Amino acid sequence: MVGRTIAVANQKGGVGKTTTAVNLGAALALAGHRVLVVDADPQASATTGLGYARLEPASTIYELLMGGGTTRGIVRPTKIDGLDLIPSTRDLVAAEIELVSLPDREHRLWSTLSEVREDYAFLLIDCPPSLSLLTVNALRAADGVLVPLQAEYYALEGLTALLDTITRVREVLNPGLVVDGLVLTMFDGRNSLARQVQEEVRTHFGAQVFQTVVPRNVRLSESPSHGLPVLLYDPTSRGARAYRELAQELLAGGGGEPRTAAGVAAN
Repeated sequence: MVGRTIAVANQKGGVGKTTTAVNLGAALALAGHRVLVVDADPQASATTGLGYARLEPASTIYELLMGGGTTRGIVRPTKIDGLDLIPSTRDLVAAEIELVSLPDREHRLWSTLSEVREDYAFLLIDCPPSLSLLTVNALRAADGVLVPLQAEYYALEGLTALLDTITRVREVLNPGLVVDGLVLTMFDGRNSLARQVQEEVRTHFGAQVFQTVVPRNVRLSESPSHGLPVLLYDPTSRGARAYRELAQELLAGGGGEPRTAAGVAAN
């Protein structure tokens, strides 16, 4: 069976995008599913968060996008059995320029992942915090998009642009692309503004918002510096519990019925 590819995307930085990709992947793997985290972000935070640092471009996604190496040759194991990684490097920022002149520039990641798609139940792509050519590659390669939203005043800032991009990619490059759902992150229930933002997001997007809410949690912030998902760093923490719940909700088809990007934007 071909695995489901999910792009974890939001053009706004600092919303828990990489945290979600790493820890949702870890939770799915610990639930018995084979998972591949694809670090498509030049910041390489998912790579360091899963225990790898200072890799050469020849051993990362950079080489694959440039047409070198094999995908299975780049895949790295992590400290969780069944959770693998295609690592990134800060040199990936150069790919934005180099891809422009290459043939099939929007299809490079899709082609790369086709070699290993049958090896995994889930492939989670950590996208850059921008609507770049790397993000377009991720959306082309994905079956669905998961959008982390921080529960703050500017939560919806840029979301319209992201949804418009998803719609355009669907129309031109990937007709089957859907939005799997939105997940609220960095939530502090003591903050009245956070509660207000949650209410507004749920009112506007309804069942397309996952019921699971990821709390603001010190252990979630600490774990990347140890090269570990929070589910290994502190499995009893509130952050770890939230990502286990999110994984179960995803497996159960939570986040609402899959819709087209156009359907989400119309809500």
